[in-house]
Amino acid sequence: MTLAAVHHVVPLATIVRERRLPVKGTVRVRLGQRVSPGDIVADATWSRDHVFLDVARTLGTTAAAADKLIRFKAGDNIPRGAVIAKGRGLLPNTVIAPRAGRVVATGGGEVLIESGESRLELRAGLSGTVRDVLPDRGVVIQTTGALVQGVWGNGRIDTGVMINLADKPDSVLIPSRMDVSMRGSILVGGSVQDADALRTAAEIAVRGLLIGSIFPSLLALAREMRYPIVVTDGFGAVPMNALAHRLISTNSKREVTLNGEPYDRYTGGRPEAIIPLPATEPPPLRDIVELALGQTVRMRRQPAPGMIGTIAGLPVGLAKFPSGLSAPGAEVRLENGQQLLIPLVNLEVVG
Repeated sequence: MTLAAVHHVVPLATIVRERRLPVKGTVRVRLGQRVSPGDIVADATWSRDHVFLDVARTLGTTAAAADKLIRFKAGDNIPRGAVIAKGRGLLPNTVIAPRAGRVVATGGGEVLIESGESRLELRAGLSGTVRDVLPDRGVVIQTTGALVQGVWGNGRIDTGVMINLADKPDSVLIPSRMDVSMRGSILVGGSVQDADALRTAAEIAVRGLLIGSIFPSLLALAREMRYPIVVTDGFGAVPMNALAHRLISTNSKREVTLNGEPYDRYTGGRPEAIIPLPATEPPPLRDIVELALGQTVRMRRQPAPGMIGTIAGLPVGLAKFPSGLSAPGAEVRLENGQQLLIPLVNLEVVG
């Protein structure tokens, strides 16, 4: 049995996504509650800085003696200039709090203070129902809709109405196609090949770009953009795969959540576009499936990166490739009729 990862491009499925705080906080929604993309589902306060005070060294005493002189305990809030500890004698040394904060820990003649609190708000990011609550951390949200997963994202998330500017899978997104009437929308483009396209999208305040490919030289700038960017297929002038292009085109003008979460092989997280659709609960997604004849697959690398095909054969044992490598492979018939022998490691099942 040969297993393969699934690259999801599906018109309707049950989609379950976890939204989690990076630190402990407070969950603001309840089990079964309906949420919208902008709803705050959890929040937390965290400290930007920590101050370490070596009381024993400052007072010139032992750790045990210094512990008896420390005037605060863990959890105490202290103002700037508060006397943390004061030595004994005619001219005693004093340990002063250099800034306001909260005592995290004391002991061993030392004090740790955290300061500079910031508030972190976790938004739902998509429309759906709270299926599970993660105590102190976040929620699991379930929705139904179409799903298009990508290969790269810039780490941001937002929601808007989708406008399709990619007339064909190999279209190039150019600044002249964008105008202020698209403010607040998620724009769909083919390939982004120059920085002006990214900057124009920022100037008209779009809420995201869903594109087929992007030139590698633009990745640093793409990471700086304040709107999410999801790349469906690759880097360079790679066309958007036909399945994704058809699915996106048929759902133009619908609301879409664009999540630029970077790919993580350990958690299974991927950059993706979710289009909520009303439906009775369809079957859940499968992330791993067994390879079989007739399955639709996507090429991950050369010689046909991003292209869609069908498994026409699964040779037994190891196949010999032009590079000299021997590895498990599959005969794949591409949409243009060409048939190629592809290493299994370079394939993803599409579904």
